[in-house]
Amino acid sequence: MDYMKTVVPTNLFTERGSNIVVINPGSANIRIGLANQDTPFNIPHCISRRTTQLPKRHVQDQMLNSQVTTAQHMERERAYDMIASLLRIPFLDEEVANSSYPRKMGHVDAYPPQNNTKEPEFTWTDVLEKNVPHSSTKAVEAEPNEGGTSEDPTLKESKIKVEYNSSERKYREYICGEEALRISPTEPYCLCRPIRRGHLNISQHYPTQQVLEDLHTIWDWILVEKLHIPHSMRNMYSAILVLPETFDSREIKEMLSIVLRDLRFSSAVVHQEGLAAVFGNGLSTACIVNIGAQVTSVICVEDGVTIPTTQISLRFGGEDISRCLLWTQRHHQTWPPIRTDALSKPVDLLMLNRLKESYCQIKEGEVEAVAMVQSYEDGVPPGSHKTRLTALNVPPMGLFYPTLLAPDVYPPPPRSWFNDYDDMLEDTWHMDFPGGSAFPMWENYPIFQTKPKKEDNIGLAEAITKSILLTGRIDLQRKLFCSMQLIGGAALSDGLIPAVEERVLHAIPSHEAIDTVEVLQSRTNPAFVSWKGGAILGILDISRDAWIHREDWIKNGIHIRSGRKYKDSYYLQAQAMCYINS
Repeated sequence: MDYMKTVVPTNLFTERGSNIVVINPGSANIRIGLANQDTPFNIPHCISRRTTQLPKRHVQDQMLNSQVTTAQHMERERAYDMIASLLRIPFLDEEVANSSYPRKMGHVDAYPPQNNTKEPEFTWTDVLEKNVPHSSTKAVEAEPNEGGTSEDPTLKESKIKVEYNSSERKYREYICGEEALRISPTEPYCLCRPIRRGHLNISQHYPTQQVLEDLHTIWDWILVEKLHIPHSMRNMYSAILVLPETFDSREIKEMLSIVLRDLRFSSAVVHQEGLAAVFGNGLSTACIVNIGAQVTSVICVEDGVTIPTTQISLRFGGEDISRCLLWTQRHHQTWPPIRTDALSKPVDLLMLNRLKESYCQIKEGEVEAVAMVQSYEDGVPPGSHKTRLTALNVPPMGLFYPTLLAPDVYPPPPRSWFNDYDDMLEDTWHMDFPGGSAFPMWENYPIFQTKPKKEDNIGLAEAITKSILLTGRIDLQRKLFCSMQLIGGAALSDGLIPAVEERVLHAIPSHEAIDTVEVLQSRTNPAFVSWKGGAILGILDISRDAWIHREDWIKNGIHIRSGRKYKDSYYLQAQAMCYINS
């Protein structure tokens, strides 16, 4: 502790963070990097494997429900009209009568001039590889790097290609990350997403073993190609798993097995995403609102301790906003006559996500812009279409009116597989205190019952209000309503913060003695807050009492009441909060 009082923070991160890998997996992207890095790698969480049988669908998820029902379509149109009334824009049935092309373009104040330039188009991934002579590969790897930094794998690959023999070309067995999303549908590959809607993507078409094998392959590829940590050096590194609260105990155990048994890390620890977000922003008490790609989670944290009864999951996120953007443009007939399919053509989803991030915002009045829309047709080069996009403020409002998003396109995975009474994410107050006794969470609930979680078909403002009111204490509720924290990629949407404040204030019941709400500004990129918090927790954890060692996990697993069972360390949190706020 004397060392902790005198050490310079930057030196502490350099010394202790160089051998800690922080892994924050999500449904669409995985954030991973060394704890001493400023920002992690943000990589699409998917893999494309070569297949000898060309399936009708190149996406390994037959549970996807690509057809919106008539009832959902009617609900979506009603939600649009409700949003139009709030934003002071024409209703759907008024558009045709009031529109005349070309329409006057609304000025988008929030965007810099460069956003009006042509967006670079995606290129098809080269799925062929060539046999590289051993001597050529060795010569490239032996080249020194200036400043001792790791060489960009892309540059290394370009050097290797110089030695390729064109007669030795063959298909790559698997392709990970963004490259996997940019594979032409005509190529013999099948895309797999091992996590969907905050759970392992297990179904009759995507068996458990294949899901776990894909997770292992993706993570191993990142460790080797991005972090340059070969298998022979893994025993010198520890791993921090920063996991969303949506994961169940068995899912967490399987991921721990991948990290310790398959990836061969020497030790590992699990932290909750919401709790890590608190440390990532230097807070102690907050309502964490995590708007991910496919799931939005709300959970309250008091004095560095999560309150599990306040956890609420909503089955929509940033990708649903992107799909809604496409639906909106097609309804207004502003989308070019091209075949855009965000479900069966992943490259189209990449394009839609980029348009959403560049042009969508929450703002009153008609918000329009001219953008370059790319078309990715089978077997032909990508094409660009200059297009007038309209109603750009409607899709992000779907966070408050989820029927606009038709989120059932991604139904939840089957739940029977996840029943597990051994809770890996024990709550802080169920632990061994000096002079006290242990109160394991599994003794408080019937066997086979998982930790209580709430999934609601409500909007974001109602979910935040409901979560905070579940704390049951007026003093804490007032503090939480003034300490809301938006994290996740979709939290970057312009105009979202004032929209959340306004709608949460109106969602609070009139009989509650609360009249002030506030969303706190994030100190770092909202998409990386949880990853950064996990890095801070790992670096400040001197004793590492809660860490699980590889040998113990492989031989014995985790025993009830053992010192190796994961728990949120009260002392670690108190130490971290003292450090962060000093």
